[in-house]
Amino acid sequence: MSIEEIFRDTLEAREVLSKAIHVTPLDFSATYSKMFKAKIFLKLENLQKTGSFKVRGAYYKIWSISKRERKGVVAASAGNHAQGVAFAATSQGIPSIIVMPETAPISKIEATRNYGAEVVLHGRVYDDALKKAMEIAEEKGYVFIHPFDDPKVIAGQGTILHEALEQLGEPPDTIITPIGGGGLASGLIVVARHLWGNKTRIIGVEPSYAPKFTESLRKGHPVEVPAHPGIMDGLVVKVPGELTFRIISKYIDDIVTVDDREVSEAIYMLLERNKTLAEGAGAAPLAALLTGRVKVGDGEKVLLIISGGNIDPTRLVRVVNYELGKGRRIVRLEGLIPDEPGSLNRVLGIIALARLNIIDIRHDRISPVLEPGWAKIEVYAEAPSEESVGNVLEKLNGEGFPFKLLRY
Repeated sequence: MSIEEIFRDTLEAREVLSKAIHVTPLDFSATYSKMFKAKIFLKLENLQKTGSFKVRGAYYKIWSISKRERKGVVAASAGNHAQGVAFAATSQGIPSIIVMPETAPISKIEATRNYGAEVVLHGRVYDDALKKAMEIAEEKGYVFIHPFDDPKVIAGQGTILHEALEQLGEPPDTIITPIGGGGLASGLIVVARHLWGNKTRIIGVEPSYAPKFTESLRKGHPVEVPAHPGIMDGLVVKVPGELTFRIISKYIDDIVTVDDREVSEAIYMLLERNKTLAEGAGAAPLAALLTGRVKVGDGEKVLLIISGGNIDPTRLVRVVNYELGKGRRIVRLEGLIPDEPGSLNRVLGIIALARLNIIDIRHDRISPVLEPGWAKIEVYAEAPSEESVGNVLEKLNGEGFPFKLLRY
């Protein structure tokens, strides 16, 4: 199917979706614009129905199937496509079965069930779930809804750029998008290349531990790469789709990779600076900017696709704690004090005067490695600034309490 045909479908998809899903906000970020001397805009698909852009392609694909095929649908997904298909199928009165990897976040599994789907857990990553889903579709005679390698799904995802173009008023200079199987990137490419040719640079971002497009482009054909679960669970795909590879290999400008530490920082920055919650896949475009993997010019108009916000709460807690520790906002101090009345009180008084808020204290008086008459103390505290940490350590050591800062 040509990009011209898919483009025509994006126009129909926009009309269909206008009655079913949200037009998501386009947020101008003063923070990142100042940081990169550019005009940075965030397309907040994390605020879409089901918490992700995936509902666009899923809804349009299910809407397009014939009455004869409406016996039921099956999909495989790490979470976001699952919720999109479940919502779309239930909205249109069609039963759905979703196969998800056993490693999928519990929050995404429960959300998918709540949207009305039957959930089957199978395998470690998306590709394992895909094989099982294909078996179920054949066995039951249901329509398989591919998460990315389908022209109708691609057309649905492309509606994002139609919206963004209306909101911006003119084409962006650069679009930075996450790449999992390539459906979102392909949809953006179809609209951008049809409307204004090569005027806009399009850059994809994928996990360093699942670089299927990077390797496939290098070899000139789709290849399977080793992949393992990570914070960018929505982008962990072992092999590109045939259709998405054909579109992306011909029309994309560049693909870069980021790792989980870099994406963790991006999630935290979006939460703290922009008051928006993104999952790992959704934060990947910002990570590519923050690391310098993607360079932008002065005054350049840049569109970041924040593709989803369905991050598991337990994972979010770990991300926030990690970033607070990395930024010395939460610190771990370890030191020795004389094992005698009043010593601990004096230490805590010094810490309090420096305006550190104590979270936890661990007191060891019986370890065999301790010299007689001494106790080891670990203090976890919130710190107002890195300078305050240095001041409290200097004061403690000056008062005869040998303390040091440990890696959090």
